[in-house]
Amino acid sequence: MWTVGLPVDRKRYVPVVAGRGGESGGGGREAQRVADELRARIGHVYPLHSFLPAQRALAVELGVSRDTVQRALRELVNEGWIESRRGSGSRVVKVQRIQSSTAKATRVRGQVTLAPFISEAFEQPEVTLDVYTLTSESLDAHIRLQSERIRGGFISPQRITLRMLLPDPSLPLPYPRVKEDPDDSRMRTRLRLITETHTASLVGALRDLQTEGLVPSVDVHVRHAPLTPTFKLYLFNAVEALHGVYEVIERPLELEDGEVVTALDVLGLGATLTHHVKDPADPGAPGTVFVDSMHQWFDSVWNHLSA
Repeated sequence: MWTVGLPVDRKRYVPVVAGRGGESGGGGREAQRVADELRARIGHVYPLHSFLPAQRALAVELGVSRDTVQRALRELVNEGWIESRRGSGSRVVKVQRIQSSTAKATRVRGQVTLAPFISEAFEQPEVTLDVYTLTSESLDAHIRLQSERIRGGFISPQRITLRMLLPDPSLPLPYPRVKEDPDDSRMRTRLRLITETHTASLVGALRDLQTEGLVPSVDVHVRHAPLTPTFKLYLFNAVEALHGVYEVIERPLELEDGEVVTALDVLGLGATLTHHVKDPADPGAPGTVFVDSMHQWFDSVWNHLSA
């Protein structure tokens, strides 16, 4: 069955299909979608020091205008992921860092993004994923990637269970915000729209897998908690965890109307993630203790604070 626990009108959750239908969602939203897609590829499809495809090629592939691609690339430059030089293209200068003390670290060396962990989790017959995060944008790109792998017949999970904890949208978060004017609501509105759009996209992608008969059982729940996320957490199939703190940074940010402001923001993708694996044979092992404690924390917030 497919279920979603959302304290909002479900009619607002209309899946967003990437790369189709032009730019009906507005140039700003399309630029955000393109930036999200490119972030998900950095370090995996585009390794460190490699060059991104030409702007014209990206525009054709992603079904957007070249101007939209340019806006997305400016955002990645401002976040420090790439550097762009006229005549030379855009080169990757930073990738996600994942630190692991387990033997698995040797298997993922050189693939320092969330992608291989999500991919490996979805290769199991039963996928269980618990996520605590500020927004759903990172997860959305990875879920859509896995849905395409399923459609292509590369993987065939029989059951997918996702629980995602997001901050209460009515909570006055300290970030992101305009640096010079903490009362400026545009950043909060932007965050809410980003979260709603990407939540709609990933929920729709998973729902469609069951509707189309590709995955027999899909169970999705999204809840909100009255907490300001200071870290992001991914729990995979009850045996692995990725944990990373949010670093508050100052950066230029282009708003929907084209105005560039100085923002205080957090970049979850830029944080170093620590990787922990549970050892069933050793309940006292550091990895086991960490994974179990994070599961207990997640369950406690899910059961007692979220709605």
